[in-house]
Amino acid sequence: MNPGAADLFDPGAVAALEYAAADGTPDRRQGTVDSVALARLYGEPLFRLPADLYIPPDALEIFLEAFEGPLDLLLYLIRKQHFNVLDIPMAPLTVQYLTYIDQIRAKNLELAAEYLLMAALLIEIKSRMLLPPRKSASADEAEDPRAELVRRLLEYERIKLAARHLDEWPRAGRDFLRASVTIEQSLERRFPDVNAIDLRDAWTEVVKRAQLTARHHVSREELSVREHMSSILKTLRQTKFVEFGDLFDAARGPAVAIVHFLALLELAREALIDITQAAPFAPIYIRLAYTPS
Repeated sequence: MNPGAADLFDPGAVAALEYAAADGTPDRRQGTVDSVALARLYGEPLFRLPADLYIPPDALEIFLEAFEGPLDLLLYLIRKQHFNVLDIPMAPLTVQYLTYIDQIRAKNLELAAEYLLMAALLIEIKSRMLLPPRKSASADEAEDPRAELVRRLLEYERIKLAARHLDEWPRAGRDFLRASVTIEQSLERRFPDVNAIDLRDAWTEVVKRAQLTARHHVSREELSVREHMSSILKTLRQTKFVEFGDLFDAARGPAVAIVHFLALLELAREALIDITQAAPFAPIYIRLAYTPS
């Protein structure tokens, strides 16, 4: 960009041109807002565009970086000229490379730095090829000055092809969108199912307590499962939740506890009661089964 073009042409001037009068003369009132300068000319504020405003052709210049680095440029020149990468003619390749360097060095010196380093390497390889071949200490054949450059070019080409293949794969957000589904969860609290092992362990604890208070006497007592079922239902009607252990009277002995437990299982089988547990290893509660009205 011209040094003077940056001072002469300002993005605010484009907005001012939209308010130009029909005869082509810019409107001073609409072109400035609160005495804000449209641009600066040699450090001085410019509140009105001159009638002979000239914007040079190079005021706006776009430079597209066609190559991603020196190796990319070399690979492009080799493939374009159909050179054999294992037998690179250094003279024409170096001339073409330096021609491109001369173009970008005049525009972007910082970008041309890494390209200049590769140019120096190409000139060095070309100079070494003019000298008599030098044999290496570990091999009978002479070293090829282009060997290291060829290795880097082949490795770069493999990586570039692999990156291109990866880019062709479908990508989320570019080629397709992920489907998302919103599920409204019910606010009703659901209790976990009671494990049979937890029920067995709770019953074992009741039996142990019943044995501690057992009396050694011989008696005959007729026990009815139906009566105990009615007793359990009567207790549950009075209380919303009853802990499993509170349903048993350990003082009445193991026989009564067994019949009471059978009555509890019979009520559960007939779906007259619900056996719930708030969390694993939590106390087990008994309540009447919910019957919709």
